[in-house]
Amino acid sequence: MADKFRQDLTKGSVGKQLMKFAIPFLLSNLLQAFYSVADMIIVGRLYGTVGITAVNIGSQINILVTGAALGLAVGGTVLIAQYGGAKKFDEQKKSIGTLFTAYMILSVICTVVMLLLGTTLLEVLKTPDIAMKDAEDYYNICMTGLIFMFAYNVISAILRGMGDSKRPLYFVLIATIVNVIGDIILVGPFKMGAAGAAYATVTAQALSVILSLIYLFKNHFFDGFKKSDFKIDKEKLKTLLKIGLPSSVQQVVVSFSFLTLTALINSLPNAEIASACQGIGGKVNSFAILPALAMSSAVSSMAGQNIGADETERAKKTMLTGMGIAFAISAVVFAVVELFPQPIISLFDTNHEVIEIGSQYMRFIALDYIFVPFVFCMNGLAIGAGYTNFALFNACFSSILVRVPFAYLVVHFTTLGFNGIGLATGLASAASIIVGAIFIASGKWKKPKIRI
Repeated sequence: MADKFRQDLTKGSVGKQLMKFAIPFLLSNLLQAFYSVADMIIVGRLYGTVGITAVNIGSQINILVTGAALGLAVGGTVLIAQYGGAKKFDEQKKSIGTLFTAYMILSVICTVVMLLLGTTLLEVLKTPDIAMKDAEDYYNICMTGLIFMFAYNVISAILRGMGDSKRPLYFVLIATIVNVIGDIILVGPFKMGAAGAAYATVTAQALSVILSLIYLFKNHFFDGFKKSDFKIDKEKLKTLLKIGLPSSVQQVVVSFSFLTLTALINSLPNAEIASACQGIGGKVNSFAILPALAMSSAVSSMAGQNIGADETERAKKTMLTGMGIAFAISAVVFAVVELFPQPIISLFDTNHEVIEIGSQYMRFIALDYIFVPFVFCMNGLAIGAGYTNFALFNACFSSILVRVPFAYLVVHFTTLGFNGIGLATGLASAASIIVGAIFIASGKWKKPKIRI
């Protein structure tokens, strides 16, 4: 394996290393969020509110599936990072091979299962009749292309575990350009609606994966690997599952809580408008939390290497530095959303009712941006130490015990109505900060859960 793919994050200035790692990751996530948002903007502008509703509902199930599978990738990133910090490169290779093979098998299983469950899931979510056909088309096309989404994410997880966040940025940049062009052509002149947006997304992901594999082969990433390295090593798989399963369940819990809120919204009067507002709010939210998300992943990878090298104080400093940087950016995003919700909503849909109702909802959900930098960075440190079960507990606490019950109570028993769902989102994150602070103060994370 070429040494240029390995980056040592255990030395040098914490702030500089963190920013150097986090900025490419942030840009990668911005681009991923951008082409997700592009789907909704182009469909909304060229196809209307029904298209937004269909993309919103279909994509939320897609997020649940890919989020669940990403848990295994999180386990791989942590294990690869800790082996790198300990300079155990042969073990690192076995971990990479096991992760890649297991992930590809999982992608096939998920594709088959989700295609069989599609219509049932959309009915359970109370998809409005007017949007059902478009939602089915969008969902089925995205599920058929799951293998490309899985492949891209496993390649990125491996590189980030090795301390390389730049190359995943290049790969997703290609996907973004192809996706936006495809959206404009397929939804516009070809008039394929939500299905066109789905085809554009899958094609972009496939091209990104193909080009990334060509790049890795040409740049000798796989030099030194043997076929046996790609056989599933039982011990490595057991460790990956030990770390990754809690993260998978965490993603499912969080996504399921939002799907529950989607079902709640779809049961309200004028569900089509409310669902469109939620969808737009969700897409804006996917941009707004990216600084915190990028910093969390940077903290996780950097802390993983430092904990593997027995540098726990440097790992903690990484978390605190990440919190400060992420909060500074998130505070600016919060101010922009609070001051200019109507222009933001109108980018997606010119429907007056959507703009009016969506603007109020946006102001409530923006409260979440103030809290997530702290939650995500604390979770990042815990995950870097291998304590993905803590992140799972924190997610269950905030989602199941705070977000969903509070949303139902506010919607049905106060005058806030639909806006209560936005308020519940921020309240759940605030509750997570308390749980995270207790865990970090306990010092338990200093004893890594993985024996390397």
